[in-house]
Amino acid sequence: MNEKEIIISSDSTCDLGDALIQKYDIKIMPLTVILGSQSYKDGEKIVPEDIFRYVEETDELPKTAAPSVEDYEAFFSQFVDAGKTVIHFNISSKASGSNGFAVIAQKKFGDKVHVIDTHALSTGQGLLVLKGCDLREAGKSAEEIVQTIMSLRDKVNTSFVPDTLRYLFKGGRCSALSYYGAKVLSIHPLISMKDGQLYPKKKYMGNMQRCLRNYVKDLFEEYKKYDKTRCFITHSGSDPELVAAVKEQVEGLFAFDEILETVAGSIITSHCGKNTLGVLFITE
Repeated sequence: MNEKEIIISSDSTCDLGDALIQKYDIKIMPLTVILGSQSYKDGEKIVPEDIFRYVEETDELPKTAAPSVEDYEAFFSQFVDAGKTVIHFNISSKASGSNGFAVIAQKKFGDKVHVIDTHALSTGQGLLVLKGCDLREAGKSAEEIVQTIMSLRDKVNTSFVPDTLRYLFKGGRCSALSYYGAKVLSIHPLISMKDGQLYPKKKYMGNMQRCLRNYVKDLFEEYKKYDKTRCFITHSGSDPELVAAVKEQVEGLFAFDEILETVAGSIITSHCGKNTLGVLFITE
């Protein structure tokens, strides 16, 4: 199959940013962010600063909504009707209904549409999307791409360290005891994904600079073998000096061909809050 006959698409939670989306010709299906009575498409006319301002003013989290089955049918149709085969990547089915709706819509198109539950989110999902693009460029068939991605999806290190547990607490993802204890003791948990589900893996104490330094060191010690193609440093509005320090440490410890920095989109930001940072890559 000619690579031009394969469409790589993803829902907007992949957090790849406009430059990478354009470079790799990735088609995006946006989720929706709801601030009070106003609805916005993720990545369109809304930025993370809008989320932070809304939470400060209302003390409420934004609501988020996945595309409907009808939305997905219309999205897939435009490519299938043009004779293309679609490989579509979704945020973990345990984090959103997006994948479930896409799977229902896919049934209308048979083997012309493949839907992948990435078991990840943010650039953990994005890593698999770009791997799909690499395989497409290498001339692999849609079936070969899907098979390879499925073999890799549980080897993605999707992890991050939040500066505050306020958003996770308000979203029901951590207890009041954990939230207030973390504030008093300056605890920053390492949040990771396993089998598509977020869980607290470890706790760090101290300021964010110290916690992130220990986080990167722990990643290096845990994952001695990894895909050197690329790594993401993804954050939600972190201090540039903090991001630069993490990048310098990653460059010193790891041997990635490229280290890409992206800012989390509105959906991910709505759940993790400001100044969250993660280092994400595919392990072996």
